[in-house]
Amino acid sequence: MFSAEPGAMKKLISLTILAVSATAGAQAFNNLHLGLTGGYAGGLSGEVFVHAPNVIGPVGVKVGVAYTRPSDSINDASPELPGLSGPGETFGAAKQAGRATESGSQTVVSIDGTYGLGEVAPGIDTLVYGGVRYGMFRANEEYGSGRTTTYSSSSFGLGAGAMASYALTGNLSLVGDLGADYFFNSAINVNATKTDGTSYSDRYDTSDGSYAENGARFIRPGTNFKARIGVKYMF
Repeated sequence: MFSAEPGAMKKLISLTILAVSATAGAQAFNNLHLGLTGGYAGGLSGEVFVHAPNVIGPVGVKVGVAYTRPSDSINDASPELPGLSGPGETFGAAKQAGRATESGSQTVVSIDGTYGLGEVAPGIDTLVYGGVRYGMFRANEEYGSGRTTTYSSSSFGLGAGAMASYALTGNLSLVGDLGADYFFNSAINVNATKTDGTSYSDRYDTSDGSYAENGARFIRPGTNFKARIGVKYMF
């Protein structure tokens, strides 16, 4: 199991900056691709990426940051928090009755190696990619009584996929991205505010006896499939 600490995130961001700087410097800012895509990855999702192709032959480097609004953040089948309803009520029932709301976010930093496959059809270039991921996941459940609970977790992962691009103008291309990411289990942080205004915080490591219970309530990616489409500009 992997547990991501704040220091690990700083290290990954530093490596990301170094990767971009190194590949950009190696190519003197020639043949760099800046892209923006949107679509689905467990919810409405968008990504910004920088790609330096052909760093060594057909091998390149791609760095991206993706943001997703998940379609579900709290498991509807999980029980409603104690003291807010009768026994046996679920979070889903509380939402339908207007007693509860949910929200969440997923931010994923990716560093990939790419391999250009060339044109599969006239004007359509393709590549495959694979690399490491760092995901930051967050979910909130809120009740009209003023009771709120926030779950958060940061996880390392692996990902792979394929991209195809079609030239629209000399430097602008339409791009499609299909892939999947897998994230390892990591500690879950819980911050809650009670109806009387008091608050408390807990942390559940993967070895903790309450980890499964909190992990089942807080929806975050294990394996995440993605499909996005957008544009990229070639410098």
